[in-house]
Formats: sequence, structure tokens, C-alpha cells
Amino acid sequence: MQKITFLLAATFALTACEAPKTPVPTGGSRSDALVELSYDVGPYEQAVVDWDTAQASAVKRCRAWGYSKADPFEGVREQCQQFNGYGSCMRGTVTRTYQCTN
Repeated sequence: MQKITFLLAATFALTACEAPKTPVPTGGSRSDALVELSYDVGPYEQAVVDWDTAQASAVKRCRAWGYSKADPFEGVREQCQQFNGYGSCMRGTVTRTYQCTN
């Protein structure tokens, strides 16, 4: 019985934890009317992303540049920032690009 309890506890400890993420502006180009929003993610995190707040942030940046809307491109770009000795990603950045439009 103790082995089963230990195995269950170990399994739950090793599963990914949900982590709330809110992308923040990290780049873009006023001349190209592009805004980039990103968030960082760790190796065992299951990101729960607040895309509504990200959309509002992108619209705010676009309005500051004289545009009225921000349309997200399909998909996201994932880039590993730190690898461990086995080649697994230990910290990454996820970025979504928005096109400013009128």
C-alpha cells in the first residue's frame, strides 16, 4: 500500500503544473505595423495564456501608432532560451505577432 501511495505521489509531482501567463509587448516595428507579445515558459509548466489581455495590449500599442485594430497572425513562434545537458529545453519564450490595421 505504501508503494502505491508513493508512486501516485511521485506521478503527481512530476506532471506539468498549470501556469497562468499574460504575454507582454517585447518587440515589433512601427513602420511595418507589427507588434510582438511574448511570455516565458519553464520545462514543466503548462501555460494557460490570457490571450484576451494580450489582444487588448496589442490594440493599445497599435492605437498609439495611429491604427485602430490589431489582428493576430496564426500560430506562435517558440524559441528555447536555455538547454540542459541532455538537449532538453529548460526555459523558452513564446511569441505571437499582431498586424496593426485600420
